[in-house]
Amino acid sequence: MPRAPFITFEGVEGAGKTTLAQRLADWLHAQGVPVLLTREPGGSALGKQLRPILLHEPLDAWAELFLFLADRRQHTLQVILPALERGTWVLCDRYADSTLVYQGYGRGLDIALIQRLNALATADLTPDLTVLIDLPVQDALARANAPNRFEAETLAFHTRIREGYLQLAHAEPSRFLVLDGRLPVQTLQAALEQELRVRFLGD
Repeated sequence: MPRAPFITFEGVEGAGKTTLAQRLADWLHAQGVPVLLTREPGGSALGKQLRPILLHEPLDAWAELFLFLADRRQHTLQVILPALERGTWVLCDRYADSTLVYQGYGRGLDIALIQRLNALATADLTPDLTVLIDLPVQDALARANAPNRFEAETLAFHTRIREGYLQLAHAEPSRFLVLDGRLPVQTLQAALEQELRVRFLGD
């Protein structure tokens, strides 16, 4: 049996990816599709312990990178791959692209090195579809409602994050679906549902 689809959600802080991922999970469930909604950091037992550290404790950029990678390795092997292999769709709020953008474009760490480390952390698992919710940085930060140390970064940092995501989407247009985060969430959900019908559901 071929593995189920793996869909990730990316965007700057406050873009609305968590809300859209939850709405899509609810829609798939209503269609009778087995679905797992998870997130990074925090999708595994280890991740639940690492999440408060990663979001709130001051960290060196390299330490931050290594903790995200450790979380991703456990999450992929213990949660994501087993679900996909038993036929359950997996929706993940942030995945490897977040590390490439935040620690690479944002922190200035070596992007080629992060790509190699991500390949190890993910066991070479690549999303079948990555939903990027693009939103002007100032609009996104005005929406953010769960303060953490990433949200407290400079406007220049968040601008680099947005630009990094758009560069990734430009480089892999077949994997990325870029949605305008200024549109109502119902409009974004309808566009995403249509994309899933075309790509995976055969409608």
